[in-house]
Amino acid sequence: MSTTLSPPSYPDFLRSPSYTVEPQHHEQRIALGQGLRPRPSGQFVKESKSRGARLRLHAQEDNIDLPVYGSASSVEGSIELTKPDGITSVEVKIDGRLRLHELAAGGMVTVKVCSETILLWIKDPSNSTCPMALDFRFSLPATFVHADNTYPLPPTYDVKLDGLPGFTAAIDYNVTASLVKPNPVPLVKGSLFGKSIGNMWASILSTPFVYHPRTRPAVPLPSPLRTNRLGFILEPEWKLYESQITSRHSNTADIKTKLYIPASRIFCMSQPIPFHLTLESSAYSLAAFLPYGPTANLIGKRATRIQLMRQATVDVRHAMISSTKTDIWRVDNIGEASFAHAGDGPTWVAFSGKIRIEDSVKVAAFKAGGLSIKDCILFTFSPVDPAKSPFVPLRQVVPARLTTDVWTADGTGMGANLTNGSECSIPSTPEDAEYAQVVHGAYAM
Repeated sequence: MSTTLSPPSYPDFLRSPSYTVEPQHHEQRIALGQGLRPRPSGQFVKESKSRGARLRLHAQEDNIDLPVYGSASSVEGSIELTKPDGITSVEVKIDGRLRLHELAAGGMVTVKVCSETILLWIKDPSNSTCPMALDFRFSLPATFVHADNTYPLPPTYDVKLDGLPGFTAAIDYNVTASLVKPNPVPLVKGSLFGKSIGNMWASILSTPFVYHPRTRPAVPLPSPLRTNRLGFILEPEWKLYESQITSRHSNTADIKTKLYIPASRIFCMSQPIPFHLTLESSAYSLAAFLPYGPTANLIGKRATRIQLMRQATVDVRHAMISSTKTDIWRVDNIGEASFAHAGDGPTWVAFSGKIRIEDSVKVAAFKAGGLSIKDCILFTFSPVDPAKSPFVPLRQVVPARLTTDVWTADGTGMGANLTNGSECSIPSTPEDAEYAQVVHGAYAM
């Protein structure tokens, strides 16, 4: 006999009930996905210098340097007091800032990406003694607005370009508790541990936190392509990018290049990016190109490379000079490809390989106000001495996007832990037009 389970009944609320990870007293769990990630049970504690107060943040991993939150997270915790005497009010605040500084004459911009304050307790005739523990909970916003544009809340991040022109850019977040009591020395304006507010004294207890939104690909990495007598056999899960390495001499044919990249162009930063490459030309041209090929046994920088590049762009002034934007950018190599011979024929040679992304890459691309981060795959032919090479240099850019998490077949581990940011969003495929500037940018390799 089958049994039909009905959803739990809820009390009469004027609004929808708040989400909680565990069932409330009037709820029951009727199903639980297998393998879902449990909510962290650790706590992050920041204690005041005088040991009179503690800022405790819940749902954190053990032994972390800073608390971490992600998309749709709640910042939950408590203020604990060992000496509540004399306190007249207690409040807690979260704030996030985007700071851009364009060196030389560019100026500086500071943008608030989030700011919220909760008054936890205030002294009044009927409530004269401050509790020794006060709980709080914030919901981090999904977006922020700047200059009439709406952006997703950006991750904790910092980047700089030394020299002139140059820039520094930083996004940081903080949780701050303020404990106010009468000021015993009204003339004091501030100190290391607090600040003066008229005849009141605010003791400040603060900690930075890391905002780390998570993303994952919508599809898995495809199976490797197979070859036949003409080269690789293109499959729907792969996309072909064609270009040409031009010959300098009339008796040497140009080389047609075929770069195969997974069609989604969305990759987890902890997994290598697969690719295939075919070079097609006459046997003579392919032989002439052999010393410059991706598997040539050379000392020093190879002439043929595939890399993953990251461009950080800062625009403080939002100005145009002679129809040219005044933004400043830097481009860095964050992944290098390795090649292996995959086959050949009379007029073609094929390679397969993987781009391994540097372990230091922790954040996916984003745009927030005057700061944008973009990633792309860069295929180059750049001989050490171009004048002596029988072929003209080549640069080809393929837009790409990174995610923090791997693809999963059933969403295992996704969405079960919203309060500390395990919810993963799926980014859209990058648009080619967004990367036009990267093609002409200066590369730091």
